[in-house]
Order: sequence, then C-alpha cells, then structure tokens
Amino acid sequence: MEMQKVQNLMVTGGCGFIGSNFIHYILDKTDFGGRIINVDKLTYAGNPENLIEIEKMYPGRYIFERADICDFDVIRELFLRYEVDAICHFAAESHVDRSIKKPGAFIYTNIIGTYNLLETARAHSEQFVLFHHISTDEVYGSLGKRGLFKETTPYRPNSPYSASKASSDHLVRAYYKTFGLPVTISNCSNNYGPYQFPEKLIPLITLNAMEGKELPIYGDGKNVRDWLYVEDHCEAIWTIMNSGKRGQTYNIGGNMEMENIVIVQMICDILDEICFPDKGGPRRNLITFVKDRPGHDKRYAIDFTKLHKQLNWSPMESFETGLRKTIRWYINNKKWVERVNSGEYQSWIKEQYGG
Repeated sequence: MEMQKVQNLMVTGGCGFIGSNFIHYILDKTDFGGRIINVDKLTYAGNPENLIEIEKMYPGRYIFERADICDFDVIRELFLRYEVDAICHFAAESHVDRSIKKPGAFIYTNIIGTYNLLETARAHSEQFVLFHHISTDEVYGSLGKRGLFKETTPYRPNSPYSASKASSDHLVRAYYKTFGLPVTISNCSNNYGPYQFPEKLIPLITLNAMEGKELPIYGDGKNVRDWLYVEDHCEAIWTIMNSGKRGQTYNIGGNMEMENIVIVQMICDILDEICFPDKGGPRRNLITFVKDRPGHDKRYAIDFTKLHKQLNWSPMESFETGLRKTIRWYINNKKWVERVNSGEYQSWIKEQYGG
C-alpha cells in the first residue's frame, strides 16, 4: 500500500506529544496529499495549540474534531462524515504514575477506545486501507542487565498502564487474525522532543533546572531506558504505514540506552553551558533522590533489527543532538510552557471548544 492513495487519515490523540509531532511531520515533510482528521478528547495532555500553525498553513487538509474514542456513536459518525480510509492510533492514557493512582481511566480509554475504533473500521472494511496502532516497549516488562526486547519477546506488563496497552495490542492483532482487518503495530522506546508534557522526565528536569528547583530522581537513578527522538519515531511510523507487512509488529528504538541519572546530569551540564549556573553553583547540585515508585521497571531496551533490515529505517539523531534540540525548544517556547504549567491552555480550550 502507498499512503498517497489514502485520502482521509484519522489520527487519534493528535493534540498530544507524539501525535502532534506526527501531524507536523506528515504535512510538512512528506508527500502525503490527503486530509488528516485529528480526533482528540483534549484531556490534560492534549493541547490544540501544538497545531495552530498547521491549522493556518493547511486549511481543508487539516481538520480537528474534539471527540472521545470511547464514544462509539460519535466515532462512527466521524468515520462516515470524512470517509475515513486509514487510522493512526495514538490516543491513550500514558503516564505510569497516573495509572497507579487511577487505573480505571487507562482500562477504559486504552482498551474500550481501541475496540471502538477497530469495530468502526471493520464495519467499513470495503473502503478501509490500514489501522496502525502505536504501542510501547513497556508491554514487555523489565529487562535484566543484558538482552533486548524483540518483537517475539513475551508480554509481561508490570503497571496498569502497560497492562492496558498490552491488551490493546492483542485486540489489534486479533482483528487482523479473526477478521482480516489490515493492521500494523509499532512498539517504541521512550520518546523525547518538542511539545512533550512537562510531567515527563526530560521536560520536567529541564524546566526545573532552568528555574533552579530541585531535580527529583526515583530510587538510585540507575533505571535504564532506550531513548528515541520524536521526529525519528514519526519517520519510522510513516515508513511502517507505507511499507510494513500487514499483521506485523515492528519495534522502534533509538539505539541509545541511558541511565536516568546520566540524563539528568547531561541536562544540567547543557543548561550550565547555555544559560550559565545561577548563584547556587552547577545545576547538578539540585539533584535529589526520592522513594522509588511501585512496579518501576529497571531496564528497557529495544531491538529494532527487523525494522532496519526489512524497511531500511534507522534513527537520525544521537541522544546528545536530540537532547540539545529539545532543551533549546523549551528555552525558546517559554510561553507554551507557562500556559501548560499554569493550566491556562485549558481555559483557552473551553473558550474555543466549550466543556
């Protein structure tokens, strides 16, 4: 399948971090000629301000619909109205700490919402081209000091978040096996880059360090993650959607394993270089260690050999170049940060969209 033949691509969760970067990437950097219908409920992490410039630059080709993927009737109506022929499904509750406090929202959105989209696509299978499902490496559980997650690694989720994502992965695969729905699945490592909500590690540490606040690190800071620059992720998704084999899962990794404490130290050093340390001395002095969270997986690392060998994809950014770009973005977009941190963007959403 060539995605150029898709006329109406529904992107769920397109106002979130990865979803909004994906829409920027598709419209600014590919030859996709169809429409993008962005469906987002606008929960706390959904911010349509991420796409204001896209809305201005691509009138008629970018459409925003505020809707909940858990509302089957609304999703069906949007599907019919826009003659949707492909879905890229980002919409999900996605923060482990929040899933520990309120797991019900994760079960509802990540499982029931995915089911609604699959059922709607199945009901219009004569026009439907592809359902691409975005997942996470957290479904595989935790690694020891060695080894990598492969597409064949058994699922062993350890948090309500990862368990709900594992469930949605299985549903998508089942709809391919049972009903022949054309699907692809991608499981990615930790993303970072512009527009990431400030509760996540890299923006949280960057913003706190800029303001001279304490930098809290879980446990001993030795937890390891594989990091992937968000635009590299978007390119990988597009590659899979265009060239991936239907019914297949592809792991997307950055080939960049880092301990949390090392990342925090790098952010401190880069900010000291760019902004100079304040009177308290080097920003590393702000690092504090806090009690580890329950079910905190020790190490994730992705093997993306299949994606590289079969579809010729590799990440472009090194961790340092991507991190520098990310820090520069947060420095240059202080108004966006202020509006998100203050909740002012939520007032703007109410003015624009109501509710």
